[in-house]
Amino acid sequence: MVSLPSDPMSVLGRVDGAGRLVAADPKLERLQAEAGSRLGAPLALPQLAAIARTAHRLGVPVSRRAVAAGRNQDIDMWVRATPDGDEVELVIEQWNPRPSSLQRLSATEEMEAVLPGESRRWAVDEELRLTRISASLAEAAGIDPSEAAGHPLTKLFRLEESEDGGMPLLAALSARSAFCGQRARPRNAESTLILDGEPVTGPNGDFAGFEGSANAPEAVLPKPSGAIVDAQLEQVLRSPLDRIIDNATRIAERTDGPLRSEYAVYAADISAAAHHLLSIVHSMGHEQDSGQAVIDLVELTNEAVGLIESAATERDIAIAIEPTQSCIARGEPRGVIQILVNLIGNAVRHSPNDSAVAISFAKANGSAVVHVSDNGPGIAADDQERIFERFEQANNNGQGTGLGLAIARRLARAMDGDIQLKSEPGHGSTFSLVLPA
Repeated sequence: MVSLPSDPMSVLGRVDGAGRLVAADPKLERLQAEAGSRLGAPLALPQLAAIARTAHRLGVPVSRRAVAAGRNQDIDMWVRATPDGDEVELVIEQWNPRPSSLQRLSATEEMEAVLPGESRRWAVDEELRLTRISASLAEAAGIDPSEAAGHPLTKLFRLEESEDGGMPLLAALSARSAFCGQRARPRNAESTLILDGEPVTGPNGDFAGFEGSANAPEAVLPKPSGAIVDAQLEQVLRSPLDRIIDNATRIAERTDGPLRSEYAVYAADISAAAHHLLSIVHSMGHEQDSGQAVIDLVELTNEAVGLIESAATERDIAIAIEPTQSCIARGEPRGVIQILVNLIGNAVRHSPNDSAVAISFAKANGSAVVHVSDNGPGIAADDQERIFERFEQANNNGQGTGLGLAIARRLARAMDGDIQLKSEPGHGSTFSLVLPA
């Protein structure tokens, strides 16, 4: 089969910070329309949207090959996405139309592509082409299930923006993560469905698509509880973190042969940081036992600083620890280190370059306290309680996940302690870990 000739001219486009295609050459605008969207609406070509989102998130140019599905043909393209302020410029340097690579499924494959049962289930590959669809979902969408498998999801469903203007499915495609609440309107029916999905990995561990469910808006099930989500997260992350720890430890110990000393030190730092991250993930899915051990907060603070120091050094931020021989408290050592890494790391992250983070100790009213003070922008009074909630941050600067302080406070309270905050906009912040003396 002979492919159609390619067009040597570049095709240009521009995507704003919300993922909307705000400018496009006629070819790209036409492809956007064939995907069921329009200029000024979210970019509805999943692979292009994922490339643009990656470039925006990382703040660096990203170049990748992509295949976008048009109405009657595929477009094989090479896309360069370059951040430009809050927008991303798209330059498609190759635009190679070709006959659709889809092949009609055999009768046996068609039957296997239909999921049994009444559940409205679906699955797509890494290019969002349907690989399985339940009979009940196909019926609700007004499509023939034997003809649906192999077609792009966006040809059968029009993806709609959420209330905040985002596209959960496209965001999840970029991050290779789970999503929920994606509104989708079948092109052959008047109903609206809500898609939820989980990423699928192939035999080699690479991302291989999504599988999930579709429900009517009024039938959407409540989101899993935080504990369930945290336990699932631990299950997903534990294996790759274990591999990082194992490989880093082998490098640090020079198991595979001689190595320059500084590289061995780097590997030891990676192993220590991965151990710490694993403890964070574990703590998210499990309640912390009330700590009854006698601990020295000065000793644990020095250990926590060791995990943060390289990040501070890169920005010429000094971590000044008040000279104190000891500060004895009761708590769980691993949990205390986790809390201190979070508090000190936040202080470093929000401090200006060439400044200092001050750490001091105190005892009062039967408590032992570690104070962590920074010279950052401070936190408004209205935000000082909100930032301790899950997925909340004082500012939306794209750094962090909004989980650290919520986990830190939970750990502290499990040890009969707490995290306290004193802050004023423009005058920095002081977070204090309070534990029983």
